[in-house]
Amino acid sequence: MTTDEKVTLSEEKETLLITVYGKAEESRLPDSLLRDRFAADAIRRINYDFSKLKVRRDDMISLAIRAHLLDGWTREFITRHPDATVLHLGCGLDSRVFRVDPPATVRWFDVDYPEVIALRRRLYPERAGYTLLGSSLTAPQWLDEVPADRPVMIVAEGVLPYLREDEVPRLFGRLTAHFPAGECAFDCYSRFGVRLLRRHHSIKATGASVHWGLDAPHELEVQVPKLVFLTEVSSHDPAQLARMSRVARLSYRVFMAIPALKKAGRIVRYRF
Repeated sequence: MTTDEKVTLSEEKETLLITVYGKAEESRLPDSLLRDRFAADAIRRINYDFSKLKVRRDDMISLAIRAHLLDGWTREFITRHPDATVLHLGCGLDSRVFRVDPPATVRWFDVDYPEVIALRRRLYPERAGYTLLGSSLTAPQWLDEVPADRPVMIVAEGVLPYLREDEVPRLFGRLTAHFPAGECAFDCYSRFGVRLLRRHHSIKATGASVHWGLDAPHELEVQVPKLVFLTEVSSHDPAQLARMSRVARLSYRVFMAIPALKKAGRIVRYRF
């Protein structure tokens, strides 16, 4: 398939290319965890110099681990609520809806900037029960297009740290007021972790700015009283860690041994 989709995204919007490229490349590895053929197909169609993002093999595996965990939590929620609504915030070019492949009873919404949604429409197929919404997450109007009559699974991956400190609790306040009940799952970083993230080679290549940090999950419970913290994951599956380079494995052991570093990056889950 030829490269025919010219991409001119910049800064925060450009970072979506890091995640879709990392997942696509990890899916080409013989021991792939994610096996994301949709991402791989999309990358082949995009006219963009991905080498500028400096996505390394260890980055690819880390991205796959994060996506696989969020996919699993989403599937669990759908198993318990087969008529659920799934709301994927800042979806970028992620193909989660195709990886999870929910039953026709599930209503799924992907939300991102209009130009990102337009690109998604050109790269990915349509499917029943699947709606694309083009809007900034911080604009309140888009939520009016999502019915509030079902339990909801809210997923955000690689997007919330780019929002301002006050924008994240405000967003979750609107979401928890709109829906009757549900869960939300997303990746986050401590404020120290945010400082480290700003130095990441791929983030620096896009010129994106990172802002929001969460030192402890209970901070968000205070800011958004309807949220109840369920769990967090900061460690890797040993089988997946073994796939990484020796340097990455050594660095991981150092991070896990120091509390401030161990909490630098986590994936968290709440209910409301």
